[in-house]
Amino acid sequence: MIAKHKGEIPVVVLLLPFLAGISCGFFYPGINTSFNLIVLVALSLLFTGLNLWYTPLNVYKKRWLGGMLIFPIVFLLGLFITVRNNELNNLDHFSKSPSQQLVAIITSEPKIKDDLVRFTADIRQSISNGQATKTTGNLLITIKDELAKNMFYGEELLIPAKYAPVDPPYNPGEFNYKKYLANKNVHYQAFLYPGQYKIITAGQANLVIAYALRTRQNLVDKLKQNMQDTTAIAVASTLILGYKADMSNEVLQAYSKTGTIHILSVSGGHVAIIYLLLGWALSFMNGYKHGKLLKAIIIIALIWVYALLTGFSPAVCRAAVMISLVISGKTYNRYINSLNLLAASAFALLLYNPFLLMDVGFQLSYLAVGGLVVFQPMVYKWFSFKNSVADKLWMACSVSIAAQVITFPLSAYYFHQFPVYFLVSNLLIIIPVSIIMYSGLLLLVLPQIPYVSKTLGYVLEHSILLMNKALAVIEHSPYASINKIWLSKLEFLLLYGIIILAFYFLYNKSKWLITAALGCTLAFSISISFKKLIADNNRSVTFLSLRKHTGIVFKNGNSGVVISDLPENDKNFQYSVQPCLDSNRISNYKVYPLNANIKTSYILKQGNLVAFQNKKLMLLNDASKIQSIPQQLKIDYLYLSDNFPVDTSVLINKTLIIDGSSSDKYINGLLPIFRKMHQEYYVLKRNKSLLVTSNWYK
Repeated sequence: MIAKHKGEIPVVVLLLPFLAGISCGFFYPGINTSFNLIVLVALSLLFTGLNLWYTPLNVYKKRWLGGMLIFPIVFLLGLFITVRNNELNNLDHFSKSPSQQLVAIITSEPKIKDDLVRFTADIRQSISNGQATKTTGNLLITIKDELAKNMFYGEELLIPAKYAPVDPPYNPGEFNYKKYLANKNVHYQAFLYPGQYKIITAGQANLVIAYALRTRQNLVDKLKQNMQDTTAIAVASTLILGYKADMSNEVLQAYSKTGTIHILSVSGGHVAIIYLLLGWALSFMNGYKHGKLLKAIIIIALIWVYALLTGFSPAVCRAAVMISLVISGKTYNRYINSLNLLAASAFALLLYNPFLLMDVGFQLSYLAVGGLVVFQPMVYKWFSFKNSVADKLWMACSVSIAAQVITFPLSAYYFHQFPVYFLVSNLLIIIPVSIIMYSGLLLLVLPQIPYVSKTLGYVLEHSILLMNKALAVIEHSPYASINKIWLSKLEFLLLYGIIILAFYFLYNKSKWLITAALGCTLAFSISISFKKLIADNNRSVTFLSLRKHTGIVFKNGNSGVVISDLPENDKNFQYSVQPCLDSNRISNYKVYPLNANIKTSYILKQGNLVAFQNKKLMLLNDASKIQSIPQQLKIDYLYLSDNFPVDTSVLINKTLIIDGSSSDKYINGLLPIFRKMHQEYYVLKRNKSLLVTSNWYK
């Protein structure tokens, strides 16, 4: 649905400067809020005055004046609430005053992974010399303690004031966890062990959310009571209730590679099913006086109860706001443009929490629905079928195509892959997902009834297992997904330019649109080709910064060698080493252990000596049997790991690299010696990886 005039979508028009203001607030968080507020209030008063004295001041003769004022007002509003909501700008933030202890309230459902319990907490007080001071701020807390697994939302804790800033990504392509948490307004983290914390009391957080989380846990327990397969239980809990704690990475990867990951994020589709089910169940109320109004109130209330049970995810909140507005409009027989509804829901959510704009789920959710509203009708018109079954099938295809096309650049930018068979996968899961949702909801709503509950659990479980098997076949099919897509920000924007211009051309048929689309395509192709040309001719070494491990990547065009003590299937390898290989476009590589000998056309390793291009590198660790280094070898780099006892006499004219496996005591003991000798060195521990490019070899 494309509006013919901006007057049809005023909320969409106003949303754009609002989004620009929020984005500006993220890029410039230190902007003076007082000055911002003064300008915002002054412009708002001027705008209000012009509207009150519209006729006497002949404002109607200058219609542009209203637009000139309203856009900066909305922009400044977005900027103000973003900077104001940034907890680091609060003078009473817990990090701005020294203390010995902190009083924290658990504000998220604790997540258990292996032997760790992780949750976010609101710091209410800091205690210094026995004096308590009111503070604010969020803290990510990780506890390694078996007893901590019994913690729950709302408990008040007394913890030591030992916290640190969240670590940035240290290696190329590594997930930016620091930025991810900062976008959730969390900037510090703490690691605690048994005896370092004390539970003071419970029930200190939002009682409604606490009740919702307890209810959701009871519903998850009910699923476990009536189902056997752990994978099916995890999928059911995620798909119906948004409870992701039990979901394995293997299952998530299967759904991601087949383009069906969206069904594991409780969102608009799930809310629509709830809406249709409630509408059918309460249809008898239409015949009564005020029945439609009462029905609308009940449906809206129950939809928000469901949103509460799913943890108020951005996608569910967006869908709940939209459907609430749709129901209100239908109840009073009002027509509301769908784009306006979408923009209004975004405006409301961002006004409440501007940090939602940086949430990937929020972005994908709104883009997908926007694609359905704008692009789906255009795609649907591509083909026409007289057969009703074929027509409905093509309708489903058009929905999948529209959603996938508009979200593809964002998905590729964040997740670096594209599911090739997304159309087949999404058509395949239509019936199973409907059965899963209806049988699952029925199981959860009804009390535990012998045979009935078990039957519903059996239907739910085997529907999920059947769907998983079908998706597994697609996942392992040839060319099921295109991986290792690494887009720059420019390429990301050009892709969206191509998509929007191409679809708008199909609607408008203006020549300049196709010319602009082709121009964007040319620029995109040049950028991709230029990057590939550079990557294929690049020679470099990356000394990775790994916690307690060793990792060195030798790149020779698109080929590479990895020397590491980590196996490829290790989670640390997948988190830090693999993204480095992918982002550097190393498609043909082999991993060797530290003690292996290597001989290829571009690298030679014999024992601890590595020759790459025209430079030599010596690996020294606690397993090394080297007593001394002959001067005639002319070693350029010494790589020290595992607290290797180095002889200072061999350090002259060499660059020293100390990896993350070395202790702080060992490193602090060597640094004064290096500085005294004016020796060039680099410490990888808690520092960014060291990249030595091809210029090194000249």
